[in-house]
Amino acid sequence: MTYRVVQWSTGNVGRHAIAGIDAHPGLELAGVWVSDPAKAGRDAGELAGLGRELGITATGDVDALLALRPDCVVYTAMADDRLAEALQDLALLLRAGINVVSSSPVFLQFPTGVVPPGVTDPVREAAAEGGASLWVNGVDPGFANDWLPLVLTGVCERIDQVRCLEILDYSTYRNRKVLFDIMGFGGSLDETPMLLQPGVLSLAWGSVVRQLAAGLGVELDGVEQSHERVPAPESFEIPSGTIAKGTAAALRFEVRGMRAGRAVCVLEHVTRLRPDLAPDWPQPAGQGCYRVEVTGEPHYTLDLRLVGSDGDHNTAGLKATAMRLVNAIPAVVEAPPGLLTALDLPLITGRGLVRG
Repeated sequence: MTYRVVQWSTGNVGRHAIAGIDAHPGLELAGVWVSDPAKAGRDAGELAGLGRELGITATGDVDALLALRPDCVVYTAMADDRLAEALQDLALLLRAGINVVSSSPVFLQFPTGVVPPGVTDPVREAAAEGGASLWVNGVDPGFANDWLPLVLTGVCERIDQVRCLEILDYSTYRNRKVLFDIMGFGGSLDETPMLLQPGVLSLAWGSVVRQLAAGLGVELDGVEQSHERVPAPESFEIPSGTIAKGTAAALRFEVRGMRAGRAVCVLEHVTRLRPDLAPDWPQPAGQGCYRVEVTGEPHYTLDLRLVGSDGDHNTAGLKATAMRLVNAIPAVVEAPPGLLTALDLPLITGRGLVRG
């Protein structure tokens, strides 16, 4: 069976999703939505950088895309600074009877205990009304801290702690809004960026530790968060702008799921804009990695190294986020209506992707 798919946005993740939909033998690209009027009317293949046309023209006309009656929408529009609008978009699609796989808002990957029911009720009601499903995932939050660690715990005798780390150099991540405005890189250490405002880390990644706990059958007592930053020793340039001397150039944070006074499920990020910064912090395997550490009997350390065909690890991370969604489309379409989590779906594999 072939599923007809609409791609919603063509940014850092969306352009890779278009390529993935085109490459998947069980999917057909039916339409593309864009917010930028300058992209409307352009071919999807051009927007995805494929070097060839796909015969699908991008549009900003939501009604026209709804009229296509696709089986699924891949929703990759940024939601960090537009949560209300993103939730309205998702509800609109679900109410129209269209299944959705999405990279945002990230707390929807496992919202129980993370956000009040009032935040998710409209989405759940829309899904019930339209008889459609929504699955929010990616690589982080997503595969690197849901099924990757949970599968590893299946060869344990005893588990004391599960720690999931992202250890990456973000200098080649081409999104100035995320790096400078949301994460606070290049800003004064005396100022608190959006990401580090009280409760925001737990909102964004609390779903990770709570889903891990649920997968392990553990009831958490609460979630804690902490962070530290390191200044640039001198001014330097990255593709997205200038990092002035003394401004934030490296960030490390933790979100900890607590049980009986100790951390049992931990999400940790170690983010640098240069490899030599904060040398005492955890170091990556290869250019960058996602790491799972299971403390118990026995101890395990699993490094997932990533690199794109262009040689860049950030490209690989964006591609992984997109393909986590694209490859899950058949399972999500066939799932019962509602707000799904990774724990609700079967194992998602690369079925059909091996080249002849």
